[in-house]
Amino acid sequence: MAYRLIGEAAMVVHFLILVFMAVGGFLAWRWPRLIRAHLAVAAWGLMSVMTGVECPLTVVEDWGRRNAGERGLPPGGFIDHYIEGVVYPQEYTNLARLGVLILVLVSWLGYLWRRRRHPRGHTEADCPPPVHQR
Repeated sequence: MAYRLIGEAAMVVHFLILVFMAVGGFLAWRWPRLIRAHLAVAAWGLMSVMTGVECPLTVVEDWGRRNAGERGLPPGGFIDHYIEGVVYPQEYTNLARLGVLILVLVSWLGYLWRRRRHPRGHTEADCPPPVHQR
């Protein structure tokens, strides 16, 4: 039972990391301290796509499932099993990767623009409305 929970937890965390990789830069517009974590996650994602290095979460999920007596992940790993052919057709893999890359770059450009506009990290939404004196 514990091994299965480990496998399931790794799968959930993996999905959350992928979502954060796609939209974390936009979250950093509101919470600027997230940008460092987003840079790290995006760098890992780029490196794994470019080099094919296996994600540790895939290893943990596969280990948990096998030790629970289940089938492990297929040779393509997490993305091949849960994303490609499920969320989008496999022949659109490069287009999906390009879409995520564009999304990340747009979020970073927006982050930089907001930081220049509000250098101390405060936005108009953070400031209380002006009090009118009589």
